[in-house]
Amino acid sequence: MRPGMAFTIDGQLYICFQATHVTPGNLRAFVQAKLRRVSDGVIIEKRLRSTEDVEQAFLERREMEYLYSDTSGHVLMDTNTYEQVTVPAEMLGDSIKYFRPNTVLTALMYQDKIVSIELPKVVELTVTATSPVPKGATVTNQLKDAVLETGLRTRVPPFIEIGDVVRISTEDGSYISRAKQQ
Repeated sequence: MRPGMAFTIDGQLYICFQATHVTPGNLRAFVQAKLRRVSDGVIIEKRLRSTEDVEQAFLERREMEYLYSDTSGHVLMDTNTYEQVTVPAEMLGDSIKYFRPNTVLTALMYQDKIVSIELPKVVELTVTATSPVPKGATVTNQLKDAVLETGLRTRVPPFIEIGDVVRISTEDGSYISRAKQQ
């Protein structure tokens, strides 16, 4: 069991997003997993012993392009068939702040329905607003607040200015580095 894998347990589809293999000294080994139920987004913790069987569900990965968002949700387009699909805003949640229009994503499909979106590890976004550096601030690890083009808020080093393109981790929304200029 690894993050990103899908399973059917008790007739419900779950996607694993965290799994830890635990081997206590005097007991049998087990896997402690955090699973998200696809139907309603509820997160459960499940302890699976080596004797338990779960049925793995195979998800199809399709390349989709994020086009725009409106009141009905987020509109994605299949890059092969050019078919447009609207996914509810709850499915993507705050992760939509990592995408600007025309970003290519990987959609996870189960029985021809989008059940989840795979985030890339790193995205590049432009800084639209940042606070000025206070005079005399010479501490090397001092960070300042910044707002990126998608509305995402993060903390960046003092040398980052408005208009700079920065690399952001999608795991925690933290600054990684300044993007290379072409």
